Amino acid sequence: MADQHRTFDLAVVGGGAVGLSCAWRAARAGLSVVLLEQDEFFGDRASSAGIERQWRFQYGDEEMTRLVLATVPLWRELEEAAGRRLIHTTGSLWFGEVAESTNEGQISDAAKVLERLDLPFEWVTAPEIERRFGFRDLPGHYEGFYQPGGGVIDVKGTLFALYCQARAAGADLRERQRVTGLAVTGDGVRLSTGAGTLTAGRLVVAGGAYSGELLRSWGVEFEVEIYEMATAYFRVRDPSVDYPTWFAFQKPAETDSNLFYGFGQSPWGPRGTIRVAPDFEVDPLRSPRDADGTPRAADLRRTADWVRRHMPGLDPEPLRPSTCLIALPADHGRDFYLGAVPEGTAGAGRVVVCAAGWMFKFAPLFGQICVDLAVDGTTSHDISRLTFGR
Repeated sequence: MADQHRTFDLAVVGGGAVGLSCAWRAARAGLSVVLLEQDEFFGDRASSAGIERQWRFQYGDEEMTRLVLATVPLWRELEEAAGRRLIHTTGSLWFGEVAESTNEGQISDAAKVLERLDLPFEWVTAPEIERRFGFRDLPGHYEGFYQPGGGVIDVKGTLFALYCQARAAGADLRERQRVTGLAVTGDGVRLSTGAGTLTAGRLVVAGGAYSGELLRSWGVEFEVEIYEMATAYFRVRDPSVDYPTWFAFQKPAETDSNLFYGFGQSPWGPRGTIRVAPDFEVDPLRSPRDADGTPRAADLRRTADWVRRHMPGLDPEPLRPSTCLIALPADHGRDFYLGAVPEGTAGAGRVVVCAAGWMFKFAPLFGQICVDLAVDGTTSHDISRLTFGR
């Protein structure tokens, strides 16, 4: 095996948005980098699946919104390098039960953060939401806010841009290379794959839902719940109909969280359709390898019913149903795991992990933070609430 006697400065496991971002930033800084992806690049079997993600500034915790703001110049840098627009500004609408705490946060807390940081938003009531944004028959007490800087991220465009930049910078990007074993050596970390072994001075694990199974042999435990989230598209009845990105905060139903979100028409998406999805944390998987890409029929029915009742501009028949595999922290007060593995575990001082949570919007920044932590052991960004020792 050709790699048995080669040592890279940095190895990255996981070829999604964060892994590719990490490889780009490290290679551009002059490090020798190898990235190992167990499937094909740009595929839909992991957390970077699909074609769009919501872009938003609002979080209930000020530290998270500050991280979004810190990510903006890195997105602009990537767009300039790639010569294409990746974040499309459409506005972001949050509405519903303003004091309801959900896995997405809380409307009232997020509004306070926007106000403290002097980010623009306007408060809207149920009648205004129906009149301005095309919803109908919302409960009369529903309120929320519209933040004009929100929008939608071009997922495939972003992955392709990161891949091209990483490769141009000299990163060795390998697909269909599943890591089957990790071991600490005298001068780094040894990784075993079906193609052989290689060593690296430092390691970044950005394998999404698969990170846990890789690190568990080292005693690195982080409690996550793994889900296959359903999604679908709905045909637009009137070509003039469009929406900002939106999230509906509602009280839980007997069977699920009763949370829904959606997008407007994207120029790169299926023509004449709009994506609407449930945000249900139901039936967690024992392993990410149990995912089969089949959405739960009950989730699609619930979503179709929500569209039928509240979105008259769409035909309520689900089209192109699919799933997205996601690992979320079991502690709902935690957004992500991002940091060096704890002292006292194998790989301490050599291994950085970025896993669990909806983090696509942070990919350019988290990639850089992973490089900083792996090389220097520190970062200038406040990630104290995301680290293992929190």
